[in-house]
Amino acid sequence: MKYLLSMLWLLALPALGQQADTARQASAAAPAASKKEWFEAVSIRGYMQVRYNRLLETNAQLKCEQCDRSWGANGGFSFRRIRLIVFGQLHPRVYFYLQPDFASTPSGSSTGQFAQVRDAYFDLGLNATSTWRVRLGQSKVPYGFENMQSSQQRLPLDRNDALNSAVANERDLGAFVYWAPAAIRKRLAMLVSEGLKGSGDYGVLGFGVFNGQAANRSELNNGQHVVARLSYPLQVGRQIIEPGLQAYTGQYTLGAEQLSARVKARPDLTYPDQRAAATFVLYPQPFGILAEYNLGRGPEFNASTDSIETRRLHGGYATLSYRARVGQQQFYPFVRGQYYQGGKKHERDARSYSVRELEVGTEWQPLKFFELVAMYTWSARRFEDFQTQGNRQRGSLLRLQAQLNF
Repeated sequence: MKYLLSMLWLLALPALGQQADTARQASAAAPAASKKEWFEAVSIRGYMQVRYNRLLETNAQLKCEQCDRSWGANGGFSFRRIRLIVFGQLHPRVYFYLQPDFASTPSGSSTGQFAQVRDAYFDLGLNATSTWRVRLGQSKVPYGFENMQSSQQRLPLDRNDALNSAVANERDLGAFVYWAPAAIRKRLAMLVSEGLKGSGDYGVLGFGVFNGQAANRSELNNGQHVVARLSYPLQVGRQIIEPGLQAYTGQYTLGAEQLSARVKARPDLTYPDQRAAATFVLYPQPFGILAEYNLGRGPEFNASTDSIETRRLHGGYATLSYRARVGQQQFYPFVRGQYYQGGKKHERDARSYSVRELEVGTEWQPLKFFELVAMYTWSARRFEDFQTQGNRQRGSLLRLQAQLNF
């Protein structure tokens, strides 16, 4: 019997060895088969906006440099944005985002469009679920809901003067830390994907440091700006509301190219730049409210002294909206009123502004790939620098925008 068992064992050895080799090969092949190359995690999307601002125009001298340079005299059809976005989750804890804009035009230039970086950053998860993450590169500064909200999502054609004057193009180069529970991150993503006009995922808590000179500009002093934001989207029955607070502080240095020849300014061209703002959002289900107000101080041209001084600023806006769905089509009628009193540090001589404006419009989405916005604006603006003292303009106009999404 022992001899028979030994013979059976010797005969079984090759088969057992073959099975072991097959198992090893399968286990070795399994990771290779499931492994995902980095380029398979990369996606591309984008949008394009074409505008015309001259219909029913009552004053060709009414303009807004930071809003839309095709306002007013010599304006015609224009590209407002041509964005191509490349992004991807390369690893559960590594995400990247790259967004150039192909509709950029230098201020005061008659040349056509050129490509300019808007966003170029990566997120690194600080724990396994990336509830804590650090963002490095050029990205939006977490100050103001409408500033962080994509132009692809926003209802009014331009951002409000009061908060948008804080950061030109809403972006800067820096390092930001964001925290939000996984469930809240899903809710923030849903507020965008479900057509509720969310701002995107900037966490519940955000704080960081940034240069403070705005996007695509070099630092001009030895100190960085510091920013902090707290915002939480609350589920209240069938509604979602999102209150928020944010603030930043730093020193802003005017570029020499911003100054008129005889304007008076500090020798180092550096001024305090500090703001705080409150936000309230009721997402449109079907009625919506978005309201923000900020106050602070910064550089502003003073016509009575022909100088750029540190002065107080304040202002805000409120947008009321409604979401109506008719079959596959969506309509978003809205009205926005805004007010701002203060300087715009990024413009010539830290141009002084006083703005009162009312806008009434509708966004129509017949297809997910196409949107059309018609908006009528009544505006009263004082905007003066050393060269345009006493410049006060009133008027109204009908503005149109067609947007392609892909």
